Amino acid sequence: MSDFEAYNPVRILFGKDQLGKLSEQIRNYSKGNILLVYGGGSIHKTGLYDRIMEQLDGMTVTEFSGVEANPQYSTLMKGVELAREKQVDFILAVGGGSVIDGVKFMSGAFYFDGEPWDVLTHRDGAAFDKALPFGTILTLPATGSEANSGAVISRSEIHEKRTVGGPQFFPKFSFCDPSVVATLPDRQVANGIIDAYVHVLEQYLTRPTWNKLQERQAEAILQTLREVGPEVLKDKSDYDAAANLMWCATYALNGSLRSGVVYDWVTHMIGHELTAIYGIDHARTLAIVLPRLYENQFEFKQAKLAQYGKRVVGLSGDDESVAREAIAETERFFQSLGTETKVSAYSDDTGKLAQTIRERFEERGWTAMGENAAIHPAEVEEIVKRAI
Repeated sequence: MSDFEAYNPVRILFGKDQLGKLSEQIRNYSKGNILLVYGGGSIHKTGLYDRIMEQLDGMTVTEFSGVEANPQYSTLMKGVELAREKQVDFILAVGGGSVIDGVKFMSGAFYFDGEPWDVLTHRDGAAFDKALPFGTILTLPATGSEANSGAVISRSEIHEKRTVGGPQFFPKFSFCDPSVVATLPDRQVANGIIDAYVHVLEQYLTRPTWNKLQERQAEAILQTLREVGPEVLKDKSDYDAAANLMWCATYALNGSLRSGVVYDWVTHMIGHELTAIYGIDHARTLAIVLPRLYENQFEFKQAKLAQYGKRVVGLSGDDESVAREAIAETERFFQSLGTETKVSAYSDDTGKLAQTIRERFEERGWTAMGENAAIHPAEVEEIVKRAI
């Protein structure tokens, strides 16, 4: 097991009866001048907005709505300007990973004296040194952003999607109520299952290591998602199934699984490009890329694919056969959730896609990627070609 340093200060308030503690939690970090950030109008339709406003009674609340899926830089900068104008001292994010990621960015950009996009492009000397405190109310189990310090921000006008992170971007608290799953469209639930599943695989399905506990934890989450995912899609009002899904999604990316292990994340890096270019849902890009990446890197990943196939999927046979079938079975699992696993299902304009993504990786100096430093831009191009 490799050396590691673990840190996660997020207070998780999990369950259907926790929201009454919201005011108390905010008062720990704020004098009551709040920026309330959310996406569309779903929190009004479900009644969540009214329940939140009851808890914010007596505080000064400025609302900022309209944060998109794949939160847009231009939108978020409007929120930053509003937060500065109102001199807020706390941000409350109500939504899924997109809203929470957007608030993480806003909390850092609030204090930044310069062009915040420079931070996302890693320009020399550009960094968010501090951030406004913020908390979250999760409305969609998927990304785990409610329990980690990373964020992904899009800028569609230039077809870019970039990441930002740091210890200042841990939420102070996160309310996770599984009953919200009953209000979600099937597509969002399926996306959440896939997102959490791939988050685990990116940290688990690399090369053989001696991280027995983390491997068993990863396998437990994968097995649970395979079991409860279809149950939730069949009956989204099944609270226990939804609770297991939500906790799996949170635990998949709260930092525990990556402690002392090697990890990959190239599936995400390529998937981000598909979202930036075509606007494909993030989770669906992962379902497109992952099987093709595993085929491309089969020599390096065969041992762990076989372990995954035997322990999680329940396959038997020789290691090579099990490893290949594990890839196919993973793709079938994504498809069983109603998700297409080819780029061509989302766009006909794919002629120069593989070349374009390869060139982007080369321009950024993204080489020798993956747990074995074996994925170069040439491999990325081949993966994308096979994914079309």
